Amino acid sequence: CLVNGVPYEDIAHNGSSITSLEIFFSGFPRMLGLCCFPNLCQLTIVDQNIERIEGLEGCPLLQELWIVQCRLTEIAGLQNCQQLEKLYLYDNQICEIKDLELLTNLQVLWLNNNCINKIEGLNTLQTLKELNLSDNRIKKIGHSLESSISLEILNLSGNKISSFKELTLLTHLSSLRELALQDPMSTPNPVCLLCNYATHVLYHMPGLQRLDSYDVSNKQFKDTAECAVTKKMMYYNMRVRSAERTLAETRFILAERKKTQMQLPEGCIKTFSQALRSLECELSMLPYDCKKKSDCLLEGKSGPKYLDDGKTEQSESSMLGSDPVMKNKILLKVDALKQRLNMWTRRMHEIEAWYKRELVQATNQTEYTVQFLLMELESVGNIRLEEGIATDPWFTSCCSLLLSRFSPSDYEGFNIADIKINRVLRIHNSALRLRFDDKLHSLINSKESPATSLRNYRQQLDYLFYIADPERCEKEETLCVLEEGFTTTQRHETVDREHAIPMSNNLCVTEQLRIEYLLHQASQRDQSPNSVPFRHGHVIVSKVFVGNSKPVGDGNSYLKVSSVYCDVDTKHRFSLNDGRCSSAKTHQISESIPRQRQWFVFDHELVLPEYIMYFEYITEEDKDRSPSKEEILNEAALHMESALKPQPKLFSLNDNVLLRAARANVLSQITVLNLHGNCLSEIKEICSLTALRHLTISCNKLTRLDDISHMPNLEVLDASFNEITTLEGLRGLAQLKQLDVSWNRLTKPREDATVLRKHTPALLRLDTRHNPWSKPEAVKLIILGRLTTLTHLDGDLVTEEETAEAVQMAAASKINQTMLMACSHTSSKRPRSFSLLLTAQLLSGLRSASWGSGGELEPDWAAKITSLNLDNQRISKLLGLNELVNLRWASLNNNHISKLESLDGCLKLEELSINNNSISSLSGLAELRCLNKLSMDENQLSSLDASVLDKLLSLTFLSVENNHITSLQGIQKVPSLLELYVGGNQVSKSRDVYYLKGLTNLIILDLYRNPIVEKLENYRIYVVFHLPSLKALDGTAVDLSECESAKNMFRGRLTSDTIAEKLGHSKYAEVAYLSLQSCSIRMVDLSPPDLFCNLLSINLERNNLTSFSGLIHLPNVKVLCLNHNHVESILPRHKPQTHLTNRQVLHSKVHSSGYGQQSSSRGHRETGPSGSLEPLM
Repeated sequence: CLVNGVPYEDIAHNGSSITSLEIFFSGFPRMLGLCCFPNLCQLTIVDQNIERIEGLEGCPLLQELWIVQCRLTEIAGLQNCQQLEKLYLYDNQICEIKDLELLTNLQVLWLNNNCINKIEGLNTLQTLKELNLSDNRIKKIGHSLESSISLEILNLSGNKISSFKELTLLTHLSSLRELALQDPMSTPNPVCLLCNYATHVLYHMPGLQRLDSYDVSNKQFKDTAECAVTKKMMYYNMRVRSAERTLAETRFILAERKKTQMQLPEGCIKTFSQALRSLECELSMLPYDCKKKSDCLLEGKSGPKYLDDGKTEQSESSMLGSDPVMKNKILLKVDALKQRLNMWTRRMHEIEAWYKRELVQATNQTEYTVQFLLMELESVGNIRLEEGIATDPWFTSCCSLLLSRFSPSDYEGFNIADIKINRVLRIHNSALRLRFDDKLHSLINSKESPATSLRNYRQQLDYLFYIADPERCEKEETLCVLEEGFTTTQRHETVDREHAIPMSNNLCVTEQLRIEYLLHQASQRDQSPNSVPFRHGHVIVSKVFVGNSKPVGDGNSYLKVSSVYCDVDTKHRFSLNDGRCSSAKTHQISESIPRQRQWFVFDHELVLPEYIMYFEYITEEDKDRSPSKEEILNEAALHMESALKPQPKLFSLNDNVLLRAARANVLSQITVLNLHGNCLSEIKEICSLTALRHLTISCNKLTRLDDISHMPNLEVLDASFNEITTLEGLRGLAQLKQLDVSWNRLTKPREDATVLRKHTPALLRLDTRHNPWSKPEAVKLIILGRLTTLTHLDGDLVTEEETAEAVQMAAASKINQTMLMACSHTSSKRPRSFSLLLTAQLLSGLRSASWGSGGELEPDWAAKITSLNLDNQRISKLLGLNELVNLRWASLNNNHISKLESLDGCLKLEELSINNNSISSLSGLAELRCLNKLSMDENQLSSLDASVLDKLLSLTFLSVENNHITSLQGIQKVPSLLELYVGGNQVSKSRDVYYLKGLTNLIILDLYRNPIVEKLENYRIYVVFHLPSLKALDGTAVDLSECESAKNMFRGRLTSDTIAEKLGHSKYAEVAYLSLQSCSIRMVDLSPPDLFCNLLSINLERNNLTSFSGLIHLPNVKVLCLNHNHVESILPRHKPQTHLTNRQVLHSKVHSSGYGQQSSSRGHRETGPSGSLEPLM
């Protein structure tokens, strides 16, 4: 009291007048007597032995409280201090932030130099402006500061934050002005030691004025950071596109392999099906009683489904009668044919299953690659995955490691013979390596760990395998390990995945959980017992410090060991259950081979993931499936005698042929007609058979079905095994119930289904299998969505669920108010994020716009919309968008839009993505002057409209991949372009490169999968030469050596494209006079010379020509001016080669007199380089 100027005896009378107390360095072990100061506003306690906060119940007006350098272990006793504005509790032993919920007026909170592990308990402190949590044990920021919207100053220095992802969680703090993560008084967070730390922070928090005690208020800092991030995002967007392109290539290669493998079974199925149907046709020519008795042989359920259901109308009631020999021959042949059909059908299903498995695997790999690239981007390069190649020493070492720890005998019963390593990635994670090295060094230097001395710690390092838990999200866990490392909780008495990291030095032991899980899944799906569901896998190879270790079960506690292990006998590989060692047998192993062990490592900081390896198990080939053996069986079945004579082929029809084929007397009596297996390309005469109910025209040469129209009684039509390309022309089949068009050449399911919906309203059964559909995966839903009456499709019963899904998918959606409200956002800024998603897609993942609860919308509600994501909405027309006057970002991917309309009012639109639609023109975009990003991949564009592009003054990104563009003419109208993606089109001429020369800002160009890539010699350096600003071409960075090569090859070369650029047209035949003086031309390449057939005069004075090369081939040139050049010879002189004779070297040193170098004309006694001299290109 005396220190504060208050006599002890006056406390009772004057205590209420005291508003400030300070207690420094005096004995005050407990907070007592504070109730005597009811009006206390400021209390300062420094360096006391206080262990808890108490006695403040009588100080409700307290506004500022200091309890620092004491021994507090928790925050408590502040419930009545609701006027508190400043709270300083630094330099204590507090472990948890709690009991602050009622301090809603708190503005300053200092909890630095404590033992806090987690930021929490601040949700109600919305007025908090300054927070100091430096020098604690915090590893993650999390979402704990989401409610601290007023926070202006934040100090997190001296903690253990190591991830950039944690820092991005601070971006919502719009008022934040000062951030400290490594102030001079504290040790830096691990994240501060990473590359591009400041760039990352300044990009995500552009409002910062001070960072780590440095003034960053200068706008130039923020602009530099944003520029660097923009370039990185452009680069990784290109890399992601390259990965997706690789997947498309893989899909194409797999489809080609599938097509090749399908040729044999498809051919055999066609052959056997035709043979069976021919047999049916032959039987139809037998006497009626015999034919009737034979029908059951062809209609058994054992045959393929596409032979069932109304192919014939004969009875199934009796057996063959009179001739047992004929009966037996027919029976044997039919049975043999059906067996071969079933076998080859199974083979087709196996190939299809293989194709789907490989495609799923390739898609999986691409998804991993994309995630790896996004991880690199988000970490600003501090996490990087390096793809290994055979020449890398570490790649070879990794492969050797895995192969040495694999043995086929461990997989007994699965027919596994070997393992193939498909991919090895090296993990570069700066944060994890720093953490591992720091922890390891601290152990080595620790006096309590003599076993980890420098002399023997290396013996306790090992490389062990790990796989993610298959019962969880395997991909997510794998990515988490690569990014954040392994995680464990506190050490426990039990050993499991929650409290220790399960690892092994043996592949089979590591793979056990995955194998068991996938085998169980396969058994649930009734998968073929011969398949290997775990064929493809991957393991994470980690450097592990096992430290002091002991066997599992040796003692009751593992508190003093770094890891535990158990030796495993892989011959009893499934003796481990749920990650625990049970009855695994131990066995003696040679000392030169590491023991096969299961490890459980407790400290996750001592496990460093270094590689991820993708592999597949190789099985023994099925030796019974020999092509020669199958051919023998095929021939045997086909050449079996049937005792029936085949009928002659029909090439055309007339009335007599029809009567004879139907065995009828009058055309009007024919109800069943079988014309299978002929050579008919048209059947116009069929239309006269008005009573026809069943028609079979399989195995002919029909390309259309126009001749089968307006047949009111036709119920069954079999047109399989033809060459039909479209169903257009099929009309007036009101009674048709069954249609088979399998094994044809149909490609357009939508158009063909529309024809059937209109002209076959009673259709119940349809078979469309084995057609080259453009989108085979969507055919079923497309057909069912239009033909709602179907009961069977492709031999399978149609379920109600399938019909409902298909109808919903087929129904075209219209843009209406409900859709706009559900798919829009009103944010005025793009979120600060490293995401490569379009802004509209990024915002749609956030909380949607709030339009009120049930009340009427404001009149200008549409004007508030800034973002619109209408992907996958089945929209066919753009209607009602004119009212979205403030729309800035729009995504309309995967719809059925054919015209760009209703966008004239969206004058503020900056980003538009309209991929995978049916747009054929750029018209409709001319008014979008603010547009800077346009993506129109997978549409039907055939050209680039210069009149539209000329008005897109702000466009920096254009993607028109996978269209039908044949020329880049018009692209020169967009000089602002930075990125241009034109892959998968039909650009083929070198002249198109000249259209790009006006794009002086272009840094990324993709022309992959255009004919020009293959047709243009030296394509890559040709493009690099003409576009010097280019940094990346076709997904690969342009290096300095390529630029030098390009200059050496193309600088000063006069080509037809150069002339077209100078003249402004490419009508070379009209050019009679050409004058190109002082143009630094070194060589002439006007090929082919026929282009310049009318060229009479050339003036190339004052250039750098050294020869006549390229000029001597011009046929009609009369005047040639080459004054002031450096002409030395007619033909260019080659450099002397090392293998030349002395005489040849001498000849090469002699300057030509105008007729070139000396030739080997003396009887060809010496063959020198002059024999191969050719004009330079």
